[in-house]
Amino acid sequence: MGMEIMYRILCLIGGYAFGLFQTAYIIGRLHHIDIREYGSGNSGATNALRVLGKRAGALVYLGDCLKCVVACLVTRLIFCHLAPDMTLLLVVYTGLGVVLGHIFPAYMGFKGGKGISAISGAVISLLDLRIILPCLIVFILVVAISRYVSLGSIVLMLQMWIMYMIFVLHDPEYVYHLGQQYVIESIIVLGCLAGLAIYKHKTNIVRLLHGEESKLGKKKADETAEK
Repeated sequence: MGMEIMYRILCLIGGYAFGLFQTAYIIGRLHHIDIREYGSGNSGATNALRVLGKRAGALVYLGDCLKCVVACLVTRLIFCHLAPDMTLLLVVYTGLGVVLGHIFPAYMGFKGGKGISAISGAVISLLDLRIILPCLIVFILVVAISRYVSLGSIVLMLQMWIMYMIFVLHDPEYVYHLGQQYVIESIIVLGCLAGLAIYKHKTNIVRLLHGEESKLGKKKADETAEK
């Protein structure tokens, strides 16, 4: 049990280290600005899109998504033989660490993004197309119809967590190769990850309820981005 606790801690710390790679901040510096001083003040993909344009927004999304995918891949490679029946749980811990590093980067005064791009990397790292494809489709549809990235992000978080819970409770060994003793813990940790991202959207939720949220593509001097 002692080693298993150490594995969890190492994955959280390793994930956090990957999360410190702030793509929006780096690209902003390449454009001679601090992205945190523009738009919403968030170091994330949506703010980069609105401040620096589509190309920068796409690059930031890819960077933040891939840092989580790579971190989770490293975890799989390391623990697939050391702890095969808890590898998926450790992947989830790694994803949580990446999101914590992305949202609360220590060297940037704990002021980062809102974590959606990084979490999309965690969704991909579950390696379950039954979750990945529906989440992608619903996110695109919600944003395309509503023009609210924040709404699409919130729906994505809830959908991902609910679908994972359903599938892993039904048959944890079918896709996830997860030991029965780790199932509930994995649901809780993934729920914390999703809940954290939704909590970071609390101001967006208030604006959505009041019909004051900025729509994608609409320019406002005081707009607040979702990531």
